[in-house]
Amino acid sequence: MQREVTSQRHPLSPVLQFLAALLLTLAAILSYVASAQAQQTMASSERIWSGLRGDVFGDREIVTDTGLVRIVAPKRAQDAAIVPVDIYLDPSRAPDGVKAVTMIIDANPAPVAATFELGRDAGVTHLSTRVRVNDYSFIRAIAERRNGELHMAQTFVKASGGCSAPVVKNSAEALASMGQMKLRQFSADETMSKAQELQLMIRHPNNSGLQRDPLTQYFIPAHFVQKLSISQGDRPILSMVGGISISEDPNFRFEFAAQGQGEIRVEAVDTDGKVFREQWSLETTGL
Repeated sequence: MQREVTSQRHPLSPVLQFLAALLLTLAAILSYVASAQAQQTMASSERIWSGLRGDVFGDREIVTDTGLVRIVAPKRAQDAAIVPVDIYLDPSRAPDGVKAVTMIIDANPAPVAATFELGRDAGVTHLSTRVRVNDYSFIRAIAERRNGELHMAQTFVKASGGCSAPVVKNSAEALASMGQMKLRQFSADETMSKAQELQLMIRHPNNSGLQRDPLTQYFIPAHFVQKLSISQGDRPILSMVGGISISEDPNFRFEFAAQGQGEIRVEAVDTDGKVFREQWSLETTGL
């Protein structure tokens, strides 16, 4: 004769039931607070942008989300001083070409992070760099077509303290290597693209003026790469006018339409007036 075994499920004790309900309630409250804070910071970022856009673009119309320009950045940055940003351009939506792209970080002390001017026949379709983000903010990319139209894309990034984050290198090390450049060339197998893809790395402290010397606690004067030009021979690819938002040791990766094997020439000028130049042949990039 077989015994019938039945399992009995004991209900949670009243104390455990109360604690479980309390945890669920707390989770709901925290979620609500986080959502409310996000909405507030988004609204604050939009207010900054509303006041800023006229200073940068005057009363010109800016259309959004047309597909001409797209911007990608992490929703929550691992390091607010080194936030990767990718900007993509769709040439099929601008038959006349894109003249320039301006990157704006609303909540930064100097919101205009950089303006990139593109060579007329350079065929730049992708550009990435690393930026400092000082507070929760929209990062915007405004592309200007050669006919004058402005197209904008934006993404919201949760980060704080990037502009005042401590420098990575000590001053002696930074000065010793300042201005050194490297150029990496990617093969078609690596990129799965027919476009030429390069990555330019520049040694420079790019001090924001908001960082403190760890010993004296005095602010370190702003000192950053202000101008950059990249060309293939005498043919312009892209140039930049940048500010304090570009991260330490500026890094730029981009796709463009190469013509022949002319040398890649780079010139960078910092806010102290120092000029750094380098050049590489496309088949031997120096790395």
